[in-house]
Amino acid sequence: MADDTNSGETGSPVRYDLVVIGGGPAGYGAALYAGAAGMSVALVERDRLGGTCLHRGCIPAKELLETAAVWRTVGEAAEFGVNVEPPELDFAVSQGRKQRIVDGLETGVKGLLRRRKVATYEGTGRLRADRSVEVDAGESGIQTLQGDQVLLAAGSVPITLPGFDRDGTLVMTSDEVLALDEVPSRVAVIGGGAIGCEFASMLADLGAEVTVLEYAPQIIPGVDADIAKALARAFSKRGITVLTGCRVTGHTPDGSGTTVQYEIAPRSGDGDMTEASLEVDAVVVSVGRRPYADHLGLDGTEVKLDERGFVVADEMCRTTMAGVYAIGDLINTPQLAHVGFAEAIVATKDMLGEEPAPVDYANVPWAIYCHPEVAFAGLTEATAREAGYEVVTSKHRFTGNSRAMIVNDTEGLVKIVAEREADGTAGRVLGVHMMGPWVTEQLGQGYLAVNWEATVAEVAALVQPHPTLSELFGETMLSLTGRGLHG
Repeated sequence: MADDTNSGETGSPVRYDLVVIGGGPAGYGAALYAGAAGMSVALVERDRLGGTCLHRGCIPAKELLETAAVWRTVGEAAEFGVNVEPPELDFAVSQGRKQRIVDGLETGVKGLLRRRKVATYEGTGRLRADRSVEVDAGESGIQTLQGDQVLLAAGSVPITLPGFDRDGTLVMTSDEVLALDEVPSRVAVIGGGAIGCEFASMLADLGAEVTVLEYAPQIIPGVDADIAKALARAFSKRGITVLTGCRVTGHTPDGSGTTVQYEIAPRSGDGDMTEASLEVDAVVVSVGRRPYADHLGLDGTEVKLDERGFVVADEMCRTTMAGVYAIGDLINTPQLAHVGFAEAIVATKDMLGEEPAPVDYANVPWAIYCHPEVAFAGLTEATAREAGYEVVTSKHRFTGNSRAMIVNDTEGLVKIVAEREADGTAGRVLGVHMMGPWVTEQLGQGYLAVNWEATVAEVAALVQPHPTLSELFGETMLSLTGRGLHG
């Protein structure tokens, strides 16, 4: 059934300039942008507007991480001379606050769509060969929509592991962790990527004994190696055990908990894997997400999938079927909500014939909200060298930053990767990598520097406010000119 729309009788086609399947950030972003451009738009969502990001991902996860930050701050209050009673955690209250935020944001999305005159349909949208979309609303019947253009934005779902069937209590994915009633005492987090590290950090802050089991040689594969090493050290100081080069082979429930079996590579990198096990009360499987094209009805259409199930699309997000676009987690690009927003704009502009610039996926901003936070944009030192650049780098730690000392959060560093000029000086900024207090909010100037192809000298000349956390970025740039103040 359509919301705030006269859709006609069930089964009679309703025509729109654009029909969007999927109401997550990518989908509703496209609907809002197209609506602002004057297009008539229908948005089909089978669950709740806002998608995974709003209901089972970004927003609820960050709210619970903020609960952990408040808990941590109260626990350290005595260092500021503020004496408080030993804090107690009422997780139900935090979950209630999380839900109020989520519900309020969903209401806001609905209001924005109404103001842009986007017709919303509740049901499962399926693409047909004639570029129509069937909306199956269950008992309410099937409505057919005809789009001059169709955009697929059905999102993704967590990947599970063989032998780790999720039950929401003993074995969980991100969906279940965000709905916990209480914090387990001992937790194994399988997967040390961005989501796994966020959950490990949150659960450890709230009192759990956490072990991270990561298959790759470092946590957060893809982040600069210096940042990954620093984060692993910071986790260790907080009591989080990080095991890399680790392959999980199964688990054996014992009634109240389970024993996770795994194999781990020797630290030297040479030799056979060693078998080991870990007794825990709960397992969080966080090994990535897969595109959720299951209900889109793509069989019988010209839309192609690759070997991993992603919809094949070009740099303008056009699929192999004329007039059909795909964006967000459905296509093989960084699975980030803000990337979905960017792709929504590119796809809509292309529909309008405005010749947009494609998204530069190598330089999109990344933000990871564990403690310490991690944020980066551009090439790592390793990927810059692999791309053929001669590079120079500089690293400065928050240890001596006055603002970090004031807020009692000095763990972390800023690392700049720049192109080495023929005379040995630092030229274009290739990558900005940060770990530390509120770096997710500080990345903006680094992202601009990378994407505007600024030089180190240009950025170093900018005035940084004092005392701030962000002036460490400026100091790190200044040091690359050979005339740093505090390095």
